Amino acid sequence: MNKAITDGLQLMPPAFADGLSVWSSGDGTPGSDTYAGSGNGVYVQSDQNFAGCLEILKTASTQKLRYMGETPIIPGCYLRVSAKVKALSGPFPTVRVAGWAGGAGGTHVSGLTEVGPEVTLTSYGEVVEVSAIIGTGPRGGVDMVWKDVIYGHFGLDFTGPTGGIVRVDDLVIEDVTSVFLRDMLGLVDVRDYGAVGDGTTDDSAAFEAADAAADGRTVFVPAGAYRLNNHVTIENHIRFEGTVTMAAGHRLVLQKNFDLPTYIDAFGDEQIAFKKAFQALLNNSGHESLDMGGRRVQLTEPVDMQAAEGSRTSFATRRVIRNGQLEAVDSQKWDTQTVTSKGTYSASNDRTLTEVTNAANIRVGSLVTGNGVGREIYVRDVNVAAKTVTLNKALYDAEGTQTFTFERFQYMLDFSGFEALTNFILDDIEMNGVGRASCIMLAKGGGIFHVRDCFINRPKDRGLTSIGSGCQGLTIDRCQFLSDEMSLPVSQRVSIGFNANHNDVKIRDTRVVRFKHFCILGGAGNLITGNHWFHGDGEDLGVRKGGIIFTTPNTKSVITGNYIDNNFIELTNEHDATPALGQQYSFGGLTVTGNIFHVNDTGDWFSFIIVKPYGPNHYIHGLSVTGNTFRSLNGNIDRVEKVDTTFADLDYTRMRNVLFYGNTFNGVNEEIVNPSMIEHDQGTRSDKWTVATKPSLPFGGRARVVEGVTMSGKVTDAQGNAVTALPWSLTEQGSDGTKVELNWPTACKGKIWLRVRMDRPL
Repeated sequence: MNKAITDGLQLMPPAFADGLSVWSSGDGTPGSDTYAGSGNGVYVQSDQNFAGCLEILKTASTQKLRYMGETPIIPGCYLRVSAKVKALSGPFPTVRVAGWAGGAGGTHVSGLTEVGPEVTLTSYGEVVEVSAIIGTGPRGGVDMVWKDVIYGHFGLDFTGPTGGIVRVDDLVIEDVTSVFLRDMLGLVDVRDYGAVGDGTTDDSAAFEAADAAADGRTVFVPAGAYRLNNHVTIENHIRFEGTVTMAAGHRLVLQKNFDLPTYIDAFGDEQIAFKKAFQALLNNSGHESLDMGGRRVQLTEPVDMQAAEGSRTSFATRRVIRNGQLEAVDSQKWDTQTVTSKGTYSASNDRTLTEVTNAANIRVGSLVTGNGVGREIYVRDVNVAAKTVTLNKALYDAEGTQTFTFERFQYMLDFSGFEALTNFILDDIEMNGVGRASCIMLAKGGGIFHVRDCFINRPKDRGLTSIGSGCQGLTIDRCQFLSDEMSLPVSQRVSIGFNANHNDVKIRDTRVVRFKHFCILGGAGNLITGNHWFHGDGEDLGVRKGGIIFTTPNTKSVITGNYIDNNFIELTNEHDATPALGQQYSFGGLTVTGNIFHVNDTGDWFSFIIVKPYGPNHYIHGLSVTGNTFRSLNGNIDRVEKVDTTFADLDYTRMRNVLFYGNTFNGVNEEIVNPSMIEHDQGTRSDKWTVATKPSLPFGGRARVVEGVTMSGKVTDAQGNAVTALPWSLTEQGSDGTKVELNWPTACKGKIWLRVRMDRPL
């Protein structure tokens, strides 16, 4: 680079032969004395060493020579000032290049170095060259670093004893930027704009000044540690050899290099870089996504995502983190924090524990366990002053005071510091907990959190946890959930894929392997399609647990086209503070269609669909189980469905709108259907036929409705005549209500088909 060539910049002062009126014996500023009238200097036309030169009689302790023209100082441009001198007579002086730094309005910029290296003349007639380099950046070889300078008056100083006579050849000022930037064309160096890189000096203004001057070129950060004490936004491309440090609250926004690899280059630390990049993502309207560039970031501690952002507790604009890997490395900071505290619970205030001891030690996001506490109950908020803990869901049987346990799992990405986070996406990311860390904790509120094409790999306790309403509209697409407990039998597993507390969860095309449970769903409106969740083990007669657990009785959900492997669907109301049937809907609102149900190496007690009421008087209202395949290998199971009566049984007299047909059964002892077609062969004549419907009706239900009776061949009376009149029926006969009594106008015998239901269709 040479400004004299590229920009036509005039740097060279005129020769002494052109007159001495522009050569000052002072600082070179307007009005200073010149050698044209001082009598201390004369032009010598002929010299054996110089074609023409200035001869000076030294009369002052510091004899100055300055060009009165204003030589511009431009960031990124480095000037070399040089001259050849020789002593003629008298005491030998010391010579150096010197200058006067000028600022805006012709003011002097003080506090700068304004002299170059000194050379002492030692013999008469010997030609000696003196020189110095002037520039705006503190580069090696720069003698005078002039920051915030607009122009200079350059020349020489002669110091030492007076009385000597010296001759000076014409002053040379030249652009030597190429000495520094010969390999950096197209780069704008932050040092040229005053950056120091000593780890202490605030280089924020220098970075922004370099960016402003880049104009499409690349900003270059050379080796060094650059402290940025303010927010800095770089609009142009940037390249880091050195690193930057910033306070947690200050942002670095890289508009044209907004990717994690550049942030890692910038900060020199993967974890810090990830946090600062996320901070910029939520504070930069120019980018909707952070590309991790395929990088693996090893985490030694949980990432508090709200603390990383630092300035807000809610965010609702679409943002994406994509294309990378997060891996937990060994650290005590992944250890679960466990607290036990007494607290009081009342069903009238069903999301709150009151009079909680040690409330200050309980962390938001802790899993709560205790008597009468359902699965996946978490701490949403803690009010230390009021001694209260707010829960994500109600407790089914915890009235009164008891000791609760609060376990705070550690999550690689912890969003729980946000009161609300909406429209956030994780895309094509592997999160490897390596059995040390859980993976994702959602914000307290918000919604539409989307996890797509991700691997949730080996979480210690949980793959994804919701502690509030941040799971509203949660979407999981084409992901893999891989347990760290694959080698353990089901009975010993503790990890869970994910939970959700609110509505409209969508789980699609996802594979889940060997967790205790796939998911606990506490809301309604769930769509679960095209997934495969497998939770078996190699045990003979092995225990099996729920794959999907619905905790809202009327779940209003669809399970379609899935492979449900060695686990079951469970319907409960364990998140109800008054689990006995009240004014709410009872169990139902569920469509299960076109799925593959498979189990192997388990006992005959296993079932694929289980209803578990936590209080009395519930029933099933709106359940459709159609077009599924149920299969058991290495041992038959008795039934595919049952009621778990650990806490309460169902009210079988209130069943409504239950469809259970078009399914296939393999390795199942008792095949079920509703409505059921039952063949009855009456071998002795009677006018009252008793038809058993058990075990063909789902859930051991009562025979509540007869939809039709069809004769199979001739029904005959005592004379052998055909009976053509149809019988009338009495339903819910027998001690368990599973029999139907058909009443004929005369005693008869024969075969009939009876179409019977365990529910009322309307």
